[in-house]
Amino acid sequence: MPRYVNTLILVLILIWTTTLLAQGRGHGWMRMGGRMGANFGTVCAQMPAQKLSNAEKEALIYMREEEKLARDVYLTLYEKWNFFVFNNIARSETRHTDAVKIFLQKYKIDDPVKNDSIGVFTNAKLAKLYQDLVAQGQKSLKDALAVGATIEDVDIYDLDENLKKTDNNDIKCLFENLRRGSENHMRAFVGQLQAKGGDYKPQYISQDEYDKIMSTAGQRGGGRGMRGGRRY
Repeated sequence: MPRYVNTLILVLILIWTTTLLAQGRGHGWMRMGGRMGANFGTVCAQMPAQKLSNAEKEALIYMREEEKLARDVYLTLYEKWNFFVFNNIARSETRHTDAVKIFLQKYKIDDPVKNDSIGVFTNAKLAKLYQDLVAQGQKSLKDALAVGATIEDVDIYDLDENLKKTDNNDIKCLFENLRRGSENHMRAFVGQLQAKGGDYKPQYISQDEYDKIMSTAGQRGGGRGMRGGRRY
């Protein structure tokens, strides 16, 4: 190969690498944004550990299964309706529940997910909620999309409540990223629901908070799936 070709290749590689580093994407893109959707659990967990309260411990345990609930419902409804948004967001919810698991391991908390099968939960409340939501979502595609919006609605509410209970910076990092992901998911579900002639009224968060979320563009962090330029 001619020497000038080798030189050109090296120059292009140098430019590409420099660009990635300038964007904060070197070393695995370890930054808020970038590939934070896939890595935020690990990134947040690398922050210094702090003394854990009982409320913080309970919040982590609950959120581990609540994120699994979202994943399980979406996978079940995708099997029923074969509608892309459920599959895309289910993948994001897998990252979410895995992110919480990292924190359980960090703080040496027993994992409530003893069986990762769909629809199996240690928490009886979440087990019943899974059955109720799936039953609702089986009625029609619009009902299924409304179920998706409902799950993100309650998820945002619970995360807000749990954020009030923690002063640990690493846990705040985790919950804030989960919340951003849930906001993106809510916009995706409501957008698809409205495109099919339906609409959603918030049941857990306030109307003002809902309007604020719906009027805000998709945010980086917290996981996302992409289709047609939309961030989920």
